[in-house]
Amino acid sequence: MSQNTPPDDVRIEPPGGPDYHPGEPRSEEKTPRREKGETSPDWARDALLDMARHGLVEQRRARRWKVFFRFLSVALVVWSLTLITLLFTAGDRSAPSVSKPAAAVIDISGLIAAGETTEARRVIPQLEKAFKEENVKGIVLRLNTPGGSPVQSSAIFNAIRELKGEYPDKPVYAVAEDMAASGGYFIAAAADEIYANPSSILGSIGVRMGSFGFVDAMEKLGIERRLLTAGENKALGDPFSPSDPEQTAYLESVLGEIHDQFIEAVKSGRGDRLDDDKAIFSGLFYTGETALENGLIDGIDSVRGVIRERIGVKHQIDLTPRSNRLEQLLGATAEEFGSALTAIKSEPARPMMLP
Repeated sequence: MSQNTPPDDVRIEPPGGPDYHPGEPRSEEKTPRREKGETSPDWARDALLDMARHGLVEQRRARRWKVFFRFLSVALVVWSLTLITLLFTAGDRSAPSVSKPAAAVIDISGLIAAGETTEARRVIPQLEKAFKEENVKGIVLRLNTPGGSPVQSSAIFNAIRELKGEYPDKPVYAVAEDMAASGGYFIAAAADEIYANPSSILGSIGVRMGSFGFVDAMEKLGIERRLLTAGENKALGDPFSPSDPEQTAYLESVLGEIHDQFIEAVKSGRGDRLDDDKAIFSGLFYTGETALENGLIDGIDSVRGVIRERIGVKHQIDLTPRSNRLEQLLGATAEEFGSALTAIKSEPARPMMLP
């Protein structure tokens, strides 16, 4: 280090000394010889460079983690604010204000089942709002459903009949668009009149319970079924066990009871308008044209036609039950989590009102 260099200035000299230029061959005169045991000064340069490289790596790593945690914090804040906002705005929709005479339209679409917007606990409150609103002059059930749970269908049917008893001057119409079959027709039977398109599918007055049998396949694959139960009928309908005639007869009797309840509801709703044809209750489904002939419906018409011609108003309000925004936000995650849990066990067979 020269006398002109400040004492705190640390410099790393090139390996050939201060007068060495890259590409210039080193000579014995320019490269001083070292005595035995003397340490090369290159180690200091290598150590400093290695320390500098490690320092840069650590700085970059720290910067990356800092950016990651900042991003995570912002995401958590945004997510929390969104949840708080949706919690305050979630809940059932209040009935829209009706300043003019109007018809209330309630859609019943898709599978009728618990957990869906077609379940009884969602549909019935909307029916109550429609019946209580003075400016609602009639209610239209717009049906696009293959059916579903007999319990949910029966609950909606009974609620309509009870509300009609409280508000006898407010008519209820059911309009089948693509399909009002099985449990969907169960609900439609509670209406004062039923209308459909000529190509609509209606009827399917019956109950079904589906399952599979894997006994032979398990035997071929060498799979042994190990099932422990307390109660000789606890594994009723188990698809991995051989079919038992007595258990099958019992299941048929259960389905028969539900079917009788379905038939009784349709007869009480349709009355003398039904043809005296037992095939109607056999599970067959019909087009709108044929359904008109056998008394399953009262005419060919659409929702718009019923509102204008039957109810006699020009305005309508939509009281279809819908999922609130919080449910929509969390629904996908909950559905995936639920699917993962239920995928590990077989779903038990249950009665369904489907075509």
